[in-house]
Amino acid sequence: MLREFDDKPALPLWLCAAAALAMMVHLYLIFVWVPTEKMGIVQRLFYFHVPAATAQFTACFVGGIAAILYLVKHDNRYDDLSLAANETVLIFGAVNVGMGMLWAKPIWGIWWTWDPRLTTSFLLLFLYAAYLVLRPAAPVEHRGMVCAVLCILGMADVPLVYMSNRLFRTQHPSPVLGGGPNSGLEPKMLFTLFFGMFTMMLLWWCILLVRRRVARLERASEDLTRRAHELEDLRSY
Repeated sequence: MLREFDDKPALPLWLCAAAALAMMVHLYLIFVWVPTEKMGIVQRLFYFHVPAATAQFTACFVGGIAAILYLVKHDNRYDDLSLAANETVLIFGAVNVGMGMLWAKPIWGIWWTWDPRLTTSFLLLFLYAAYLVLRPAAPVEHRGMVCAVLCILGMADVPLVYMSNRLFRTQHPSPVLGGGPNSGLEPKMLFTLFFGMFTMMLLWWCILLVRRRVARLERASEDLTRRAHELEDLRSY
């Protein structure tokens, strides 16, 4: 059973090399190539903050859709994918919120304020932290359903996070892209932002593949442990 997991590497070499190269280029673009905005050097956190949010939101939908497919098809591969994606929500969400706080302090004068965007972002992290706590605690036969409910709530929160500064008055400024006639970025800034999104998605893909492999191995280990216990029970009779 374990042999199938070892036939191919969890992370293809070309993908690892592409992610490493893209990250180096991204760092060069941020700290050398792109011009400094009027906010000052702290604005360069923007090129980590927004790409991390992009990866986080993508992970929410991948994990949620995989959880729903698991409920429909009862295929453990979807459950493994959902677990891997949902864990990355917390990873990239922490980068997103952390970079936002570092940016907020010199600009707003405060690390955190409970405006609609920050509140919905906190709720998103809370939901996925609850997912990781409840998953091992839930009975195996009900684990998929419990996790799927949390995933659906997480997916529902993503549009609220994204639209919060359009629907409500927030500490955040109006959207940089698609926010009206005065929105937009200088071409070098726009290129750096999009390249950052590409880089962060490559990094997310690498983490997802490795974590999915670990989830499969964990499932196989649990299955072998269960069978060993069953054999011990049979021998005891």
